[in-house]
Amino acid sequence: MSTRPTRRFRSVLAALTVSTALLAGACSSSTSDAPTTTAASDGSFPVTVVSGPTDSGTDITIESRPQSIVSLSPSATETLWAVGAGDQVKAVDNQSDYPAGIPVTDLSGFQPNVEAILGYAPDLVIASDDMNDLVSGLQKAKVPTLLLPAATSIDDVYAQIERVATATGHEDKGTEVVDAMRSDIDAAVASVPARQQPLTYFHELDSSLYTVTSSSFVGQIYSLFGMKSIADAAGQGDYPQLSAEFVVQANPDLIFLADSQCCGVTAESVAARPGWSGMKAVTGNQIHVLDEDLSSRWGPRVADQVKAVAAIVAQVPAA
Repeated sequence: MSTRPTRRFRSVLAALTVSTALLAGACSSSTSDAPTTTAASDGSFPVTVVSGPTDSGTDITIESRPQSIVSLSPSATETLWAVGAGDQVKAVDNQSDYPAGIPVTDLSGFQPNVEAILGYAPDLVIASDDMNDLVSGLQKAKVPTLLLPAATSIDDVYAQIERVATATGHEDKGTEVVDAMRSDIDAAVASVPARQQPLTYFHELDSSLYTVTSSSFVGQIYSLFGMKSIADAAGQGDYPQLSAEFVVQANPDLIFLADSQCCGVTAESVAARPGWSGMKAVTGNQIHVLDEDLSSRWGPRVADQVKAVAAIVAQVPAA
């Protein structure tokens, strides 16, 4: 198996790292306090919505209920359908694949082509980042662009869902989705007893050993259960690449694989890596395959990821 990052992984990592740079210094505890939208509760228009990082102060105004939305972000696509705006979406990017039956096209969110996007006559475009002068190009055509960068916390996910709901005329449904997520996440966390000694983990993004730290968005989900990433000691940002020797020496309690579906990495192939067979996660049968989409997207299914992690952590024997 090649150890070079796959094209899909490079796309995911690019989105995460670009957005992390844009959001550097944002406090996760403040995202839910910052105003994100102004609109009447009945979904009337026009509405003003924050575009970009929650605290960016960049507002866009949407004059009327969008009827031809283009989504250039898988997370945004999932959110649109969750809040009931699916029938307003005319096209989604080539990385969007959920839910079933969405209008997938060859549009790219990483190398957006304004002319191709305008071919769908959009009255709202949603993207994760302003690549290839996307915003300015659409502004010339008088098409508003709602930017929803990679979330930095679960509160940020809630705020983005509410923004999408308001921008599309589904504010009440957005509130319903967020309330259900809060309830599911709180219940999942409460279902796992606290441990005297925190579990350590290695979350594998791809077989060249890119991973996440506890301060990354993915890492914050694990932190809900008091877990700590072995990558915290690497000092290389939120998404560092570790050496095999570093992972073996750190000897994590659990290994999470987010590269099984894309790249064929399995618990058996991990155990067969030179020097890995004696690690606690290997001998204790604590190598777990994750759903790659759940573990890399910031949207309504974050609650499903939290529940999946809770189920795994709950079955780890106490020390």
